[in-house]
Amino acid sequence: MAEFLKLKKSNCKNCYKCIRHCPVKSIRFSGNQAHIVGNECILCGQCFVVCPQNAKEIADQTERVKVLIESGAPVIASIAPSFIANYDGVGIEQLRKALKALGFADAEETAIGATIVKREYERLLSEEKMDILISSCCHSVNLLIQKHHPACLPFLADVASPMMAHCTDIKKRIPNAKTVFIGPCVAKKDEADYYSGITDAVLTYEELTAWLKRENIELTQSCDKDNNTLARFFPTTGGILKTMTENMLPDYTYIAIDGVENCIAALKDIEEGKLHKCFIEMSACTGSCIGGPVMEKYHRSPLRDYKAVSDYAGTKDFDVAQPDANELRKRIEFIDRKLQMPAESEIREALIKMGKVKPSDELNCGSCGYNTCREKAIAIIHGKAEVSMCLPFLKDKAENFSDNIINNTPNGIVVLNENYEVQQINTAALKLMNIRRESDVMGEPIIRILDPKPFMDVQRTGRSIKDNRVYLAEYDRYVEQTIVPDKDYHALICIMRDVTDEVQQKYKKEEISSQTVEIADKVVEKQMRIVQEIASLLGETAAETKIALTKLKESINNE
Repeated sequence: MAEFLKLKKSNCKNCYKCIRHCPVKSIRFSGNQAHIVGNECILCGQCFVVCPQNAKEIADQTERVKVLIESGAPVIASIAPSFIANYDGVGIEQLRKALKALGFADAEETAIGATIVKREYERLLSEEKMDILISSCCHSVNLLIQKHHPACLPFLADVASPMMAHCTDIKKRIPNAKTVFIGPCVAKKDEADYYSGITDAVLTYEELTAWLKRENIELTQSCDKDNNTLARFFPTTGGILKTMTENMLPDYTYIAIDGVENCIAALKDIEEGKLHKCFIEMSACTGSCIGGPVMEKYHRSPLRDYKAVSDYAGTKDFDVAQPDANELRKRIEFIDRKLQMPAESEIREALIKMGKVKPSDELNCGSCGYNTCREKAIAIIHGKAEVSMCLPFLKDKAENFSDNIINNTPNGIVVLNENYEVQQINTAALKLMNIRRESDVMGEPIIRILDPKPFMDVQRTGRSIKDNRVYLAEYDRYVEQTIVPDKDYHALICIMRDVTDEVQQKYKKEEISSQTVEIADKVVEKQMRIVQEIASLLGETAAETKIALTKLKESINNE
């Protein structure tokens, strides 16, 4: 499969939204980046639609079309019938005029091919008496069956899509013509590439709109009406069935299913033999083609879009010659995904790495994008997912890491909300303030255990208080208090370092120093008396002795 859906690696933010919305989980994560797994992808385009960072992009074929036009061959556009919903109020004649201005020789409606296809469906049901027949218009549905539900391949109509039928008809009528399909679908690019030689290029509405804008070509709102346009209903849910109302067989059930999840459920029922005598119209997109990935991202209004198609559609078939049934055959083969189901022991080992050691640990929350922890474990084994994608695992790991630090640090930690209520308190803080249990103060106002003023000052000013020495009289403790505001979480974090022993040691040292000074004073006084007595006897002055003793006293005080 060519790479029609690309990834802008720099934009991928590791949010896992694409895998959550991918119905077949065909996205691999490695190095914090998403990668599309080509042999599993059904090109439904949901990852393109939901990506919040616009990291997914559709391969643009505008330049290929320009080359076709410059070749001199007549290039005919086949325009999907959903165009009337994408381009508000712009009919086929106005769109044809704009396309001719771009260099196209002509433009026609793909609904012409839809008429050919629905007639072939009617023939298969009436002449070949098939038990179950699944429509093959939607290439994403075809890929879903080819890759993920091959047991249903015998029930998939081997009939060309409206795009293929119309492009074949164009080339039959116009010698040397080149055909370009224009629509809301990513998968059509792959279909044109796989069934080569029929459709030469595919443009999305987004690509066409951008091209028209670059050439300063404006579309005029003008809806031409033609009664022979019943097949214009094809891009709506049940649109194929609506065109077959006059030729339905009484013993068949006719069902329209849209959305990949609903299609998968129906395919499982078929695999289990629960359905018979059915014609099933399947569309990968919710709402069918008017809910296509390009339309859905930039032009999504299901009711208004359906009304636009309904108002524009006629009541009769296009006047087109029906080709031989063999001309409408297309090969639809099994596509091997090359991934084997791992052994149970491997799955169990992967679950343990995810922190799922027992069944009750398997929350199946879906935050990683997979429906169950077991599916995620299988994806890890297949190299499509990483252990770190599990939100509960990361949360538990972070909380355990945080708890280990908070509860083993010697500093007391108290966290308050903006109402000055205790939200968290660690073991050291409980011990510091002689609190028996955490539950005794959780949710309580801080005033119950600490002076609230410094907390109020920090919240009011937004400035931290760092290493402020405070005496906690109630607890007979000295602490160095740091209070930090957390503006993101509207919290106040208080860290208290118990410095009681340091303060007491300082006071003790000061007391010893004071006592030493007092003793020194007494010694000096006594020595002075003795010296004076000796001096008076010897006739000498005591000045030098006094200076020496004074220096001794100053030295002790400085200590």
